[in-house]
Amino acid sequence: MNAAIAIAVIIVAVAFAVLVVYMAMALKATQRTLNNVSDTLESVEKQLEGITTETTLLLQKTNDLAEDVNYKVAKLNSVFEGIEGIGESFNNLSNSLKKLTSSLNDEEEVNKAKEAVKWGSAILNIWKNRNN
Repeated sequence: MNAAIAIAVIIVAVAFAVLVVYMAMALKATQRTLNNVSDTLESVEKQLEGITTETTLLLQKTNDLAEDVNYKVAKLNSVFEGIEGIGESFNNLSNSLKKLTSSLNDEEEVNKAKEAVKWGSAILNIWKNRNN
């Protein structure tokens, strides 16, 4: 019986040793995997730093561009306001010329009427003088 117990203890010891070896191998593989994950995360972190820097620069350039566009739009607004003023001035000038032309036409008509009255009066005087 002592021999059976000794054999059982040896079998248990060998099984435990095999279990420990497999556990050590599994832990080594897990350690390699975790090291790879760590390296990958460090690489991703460096890439994210680069992307963050580039994104910050891009946002700054976008803000500068938007500010420049707003500045130029403001300048264009004043140009269009000036053009609007010129257009209104031309419209006023055109209206004034229309009124002046109309006034000259009315004055011309009055002068023609005066001339017609003078001629009519002269013809009437000549006719009266002949009949007398």
